[in-house]
Amino acid sequence: MARSKEIAPGVGRLSRSQVFAKRALYKGPKKVVKPAAEAPAEYTEKSINGEKNGGKRLVPTTKAPRFYPAEDVRQPKKSRKSPKPPSLRTSITPGTILILLAGRYRGKRVVFLKQLTSGLLLVTGPFKINGVPLRRVNQAYVIATSTKVDVSLLKVDEKFNDSYFVKPAAKSAAQQRRSSSKMASPRPRSPFLLRKPPTRKRSTTPSSLPSRRQKTSRNISKPAGVFPRANSLINWHSKCLVDV
Repeated sequence: MARSKEIAPGVGRLSRSQVFAKRALYKGPKKVVKPAAEAPAEYTEKSINGEKNGGKRLVPTTKAPRFYPAEDVRQPKKSRKSPKPPSLRTSITPGTILILLAGRYRGKRVVFLKQLTSGLLLVTGPFKINGVPLRRVNQAYVIATSTKVDVSLLKVDEKFNDSYFVKPAAKSAAQQRRSSSKMASPRPRSPFLLRKPPTRKRSTTPSSLPSRRQKTSRNISKPAGVFPRANSLINWHSKCLVDV
């Protein structure tokens, strides 16, 4: 009995692939015996001219390399690519108010200070206003607003770099015993910048304006049906920071 009945002369009910699947020949063992390849001879006999050369010599088929490493260790290929930090967006300048989109402090407004060597942004709340300490943020997870704070008088210390935020490696039990015997001093807490605004005649920092200070300490909530990077959301949040 044929597996695929003909619905017309020369036209089967099942396609070629369907017949192959029904026969299930792919499940059976495939016995393919390849002919054994003849191993090449190690030496080849060559005739040498000259009366004192013996007439014939055995020459190796594959010539051995002239130089070889002392140990057969594969060396990794050196990469010529050097990592480059991403370029800073034009809308983000020192003093720009940013809205965090992810992380522990998502929804908070922060002040941008500078870009680190790794490309991350150094931001602060300040901590005294909304509880956001000095931290690093990826610029892909922030929204830049049109509101800016004058930070020209603020000098960011050079010690606030990427190595400053690296956590110390976990110590072993033996190292902990040694450190406890030597009474190692604990790691100093990182100071928070912008706790007090720089003293001058006229200041536009959030701590000097009560209305802006209250709005900066307020969390950002996304309305339903609006994406984080939608222009309507940015305009809606920018209205909250308009000077009174």
